[in-house]
Amino acid sequence: MPETPDRKDDHVRIIEQEDVETSGAGFADVELVHEALPELHRDEIETSTTLFGHELAAPLVIESMTGGHPNTTELNRALAAAAGRTNVAMGVGSQRAGLEFDDEDVLESYTVVRDVAPDAFLYGNVGAAQLLEYDVDDVERAVEMIDADAMAIHLNFMQEAVQPEGDVDARGCLAAIERIADALSVPVIVKETGNGISRETATRLTEAGVDAIDVAGQGGTTWSGIESHRAAAVGADRQAGIGKRFRAWGIPTAVSTLEAAAVHDCVIASGGVRSGLDIAKAIALGARAGGLAKPFLGPAGTGTDAVIDLIETLVLELRTAMFVTGAASIADLRETEYVLLGRTNEYVTQRRR
Repeated sequence: MPETPDRKDDHVRIIEQEDVETSGAGFADVELVHEALPELHRDEIETSTTLFGHELAAPLVIESMTGGHPNTTELNRALAAAAGRTNVAMGVGSQRAGLEFDDEDVLESYTVVRDVAPDAFLYGNVGAAQLLEYDVDDVERAVEMIDADAMAIHLNFMQEAVQPEGDVDARGCLAAIERIADALSVPVIVKETGNGISRETATRLTEAGVDAIDVAGQGGTTWSGIESHRAAAVGADRQAGIGKRFRAWGIPTAVSTLEAAAVHDCVIASGGVRSGLDIAKAIALGARAGGLAKPFLGPAGTGTDAVIDLIETLVLELRTAMFVTGAASIADLRETEYVLLGRTNEYVTQRRR
């Protein structure tokens, strides 16, 4: 079933109005080792990094959130304008609606991002399940829609399993990802949507030739929870119950970051990332950048300046973490010593057996 614009509007409304957050991303169990004598000037610390040859001011990604309904156009306008002015990366939500609905207002909800951020690093977004129907030319249309610098392929089978109208046929997706990664004109990112990516899956994706892995682990916004609310609203009580049962399902983001970074050299950590300190911890665990989604939604509703204010706060938090660990650059931060505690340490230890 096509991804209707109304469904995209439902998602934003539920995220704004309902409790769809989970804990347990694992960053509270990661402690960076303090450097009491950093021998640095905080304001001269270099937070810039490179992603697919594009220099960013900070290793920060405004994660894929929205698009596909006219009500989301202004949200994407504010997010993209802020990304452009601060030189951080941004992804759009699933472009399925833009590819399958011939509606100018729907299309504008995506195209607005490049209109307001001509020089920003922007990436597109299609679902892995849709690759069974799309050929390379279809995905190139998604690239052209926003003049994307990269394309994300999202894995959301837990979400699909809860949706009353969900696509639950995952057969052949890895081969389809490999086909797109081999032929697409821009780099390919494979991203989860809140349930994490294991070392084994990251290995298969690496062998398939994907350019980056966004782990999007358990611990932030729960899409099974969101779809549970949608299912309840249409009387699909059994599916609503499934969504509640699997609300906290997945691999914690800190664990998923460690596992994916062990087999791929370009990992983005998202899922419960809520501060610049979390980003610093993710980079110490092996990530190239950290991504946030829901924390940007409220500011985006207020406007570009509010989004920029949040970005500047996150970057200052990151810079502070670098200062007190003696990391003069992002490369240094990747070598910072850390200690794993609690459930995260137990999880990692069990997984290494």
